[in-house]
Amino acid sequence: MSFFVSLFLLTTSLFALDISVPSTTVSNGRTAILFFKKEKGVTYTKLLDGKRSYRIFEDPKDSSKMYALLPQNYYNKPAKHTVKVLYKQNKKSLVKKLNFNVVDGKYAKETIHVQKSKVNPKSKAVKKRTAREYAEAMKIYGKATAKNYVSSAYIVPLNSKITSDFGKARVYNDTLKGYHSGTDFRAKVGTPIISSNDGKVVLAKNRFYSGNSIIINHGQGVYTCYYHLSAFKVKVGDIVKKGQIIGLSGATGRITGPHLHFSARVGGLQVDPLQLVTLLNKNLYGVHE
Repeated sequence: MSFFVSLFLLTTSLFALDISVPSTTVSNGRTAILFFKKEKGVTYTKLLDGKRSYRIFEDPKDSSKMYALLPQNYYNKPAKHTVKVLYKQNKKSLVKKLNFNVVDGKYAKETIHVQKSKVNPKSKAVKKRTAREYAEAMKIYGKATAKNYVSSAYIVPLNSKITSDFGKARVYNDTLKGYHSGTDFRAKVGTPIISSNDGKVVLAKNRFYSGNSIIINHGQGVYTCYYHLSAFKVKVGDIVKKGQIIGLSGATGRITGPHLHFSARVGGLQVDPLQLVTLLNKNLYGVHE
């Protein structure tokens, strides 16, 4: 929904907490955004959505406002969500409740045939490896640095045909194994892959499922990921610019053929990367597609 909802929430008879929400409806696996006008004596702390919490940051283009991203887990069922805004007014801790409507993203289903060893690995060594790689990634995603590396609109890492959208329920060799966690772009081996925006490389290594993988921290809880590469052009710790070549596409990891898998995380949750790019560009960087 594109309508703009403005919520002026009374906290006292003399003071109004000014929060604006472009849309209070969000699909599972996608992201909403909120804005908070800075007021004297008011400090915004964080959002609480159930057991998950999200930090509130300064708007990169408007110093008079703060903003927060509200991602939704892919497995969330359609429901009304009460989101709590924690803030302090004149050093007094307060809470304001907002209502969000989580709806079904209506994702399709696809069947994929890969090596049996990539569906249900039996080896203890492989199981230990995948558990270690998962823990390493989640530790990375769990950090929302206050620093924001981004100053302009996001771009896609490759201009080619999308072969598989985010969110499709995936059936590997007739066995349902979760959902497609990103967007796949057609790419023959060796195609240059560029960074979606400025950021810091926080992972660049080979992993069992995602093959040669790069993760970039864009700051303030936003990460983009580039999988199945054939070569790395950056290393951990590198500061990259939007549009910089970071690797070459390939066919490593659990794949049916060469392509680029592009994904994103917000506040630790996996979300639709293209919807996130559109949301950030429209609401933070003034780009209307």
